[in-house]
Amino acid sequence: MVNLRRVPVGIVGASGYGGVQLVRLLMDHPEVELVYLGGESSAGKSFADLYPHFGNIVELPIEAVEPDIIASRCQVVFLSLPNGLACQIAPKLIEKGSRVLDLSADYRFSDLKTYTTWYGTERSDRTTAATAVYGLPELYRSRIAEANLIGCPGCYPTASLLALSPLLKQGLIVPETAIIDAKSGTSGGGRQAKVNLLLAEADNSLGAYNVARHRHTPEIEQICSELARHEVTIQFTPHLIPMVRGILATVYATMRDPGLVRDDLITIYNAFYRNSPWVKICNSGTYPQTKWACGSNSCYIGIEVDPRTGRVIVMSAIDNLIKGQAGQAIQCMNIMLGWDETLGLPKIGFYP
Repeated sequence: MVNLRRVPVGIVGASGYGGVQLVRLLMDHPEVELVYLGGESSAGKSFADLYPHFGNIVELPIEAVEPDIIASRCQVVFLSLPNGLACQIAPKLIEKGSRVLDLSADYRFSDLKTYTTWYGTERSDRTTAATAVYGLPELYRSRIAEANLIGCPGCYPTASLLALSPLLKQGLIVPETAIIDAKSGTSGGGRQAKVNLLLAEADNSLGAYNVARHRHTPEIEQICSELARHEVTIQFTPHLIPMVRGILATVYATMRDPGLVRDDLITIYNAFYRNSPWVKICNSGTYPQTKWACGSNSCYIGIEVDPRTGRVIVMSAIDNLIKGQAGQAIQCMNIMLGWDETLGLPKIGFYP
């Protein structure tokens, strides 16, 4: 029976890695009750059939995706679906009064032409899309608090934008010189079988992919352009690294003021993120590691200045499945519902 003192929430697309993280975190959240798990391909199965380690913990079945029924039961709905599906469901849920957090790319773009160019899906939900707020709390906390629809950022953009935002907002770099070199664990590729994610393919190897054409590029550029107050083009190169969880994004950019030193920038970053409990700025000479963030909703940022080249180097480490996906969505939900944004989220990761 649903505890009526708690907010009823549901997950559409509970069978993927993002979905299972949401289940784990929401089960421990003190203010919500998980009442619905949905997915067309797994409908009729129990959640424990898909993830046996949840046996005797999660007793909910996977149900068919019927927006009217979902909205009648859920005040908040998380959509953890492949790109191009959330935009078919979200308008119906919002019309029925649910608040929606989408973990796909469907509601991340202010211009749907950009979405169609990069994702190849024509859209008929322009009115709904126009109400969406980009779900990076460190930048858009006040907008998130008033929204009914959140487009949660991708994992690469989260790590990259948290590294870049103070530099762009304060005009400290030449924006067009920014280069993002990012590396992700294999869980970022999802749970479906893919040859490049096989152990024999990915282990003991490191390589770039989707060079100059990764779909997260326009998402990063959109927010960078807003921060810089003019159109910005970013060079972004992702790499697959043989580990399960984590992203390390290393950002390089030319500084406008070559007189700034590392301690100056650490002071600037601490001030910029002073109200952001999940962003941790490393002390001088300390650089973040993905293991620090593993299992937590934290982002660790390290900063260095190279006076020889006049560049700043910023390193950003997150857990791609938590701060880069499910945890950030719950952080946004907390803000939407007027709760402390740290509620129900892991503050300390797995270590070692």
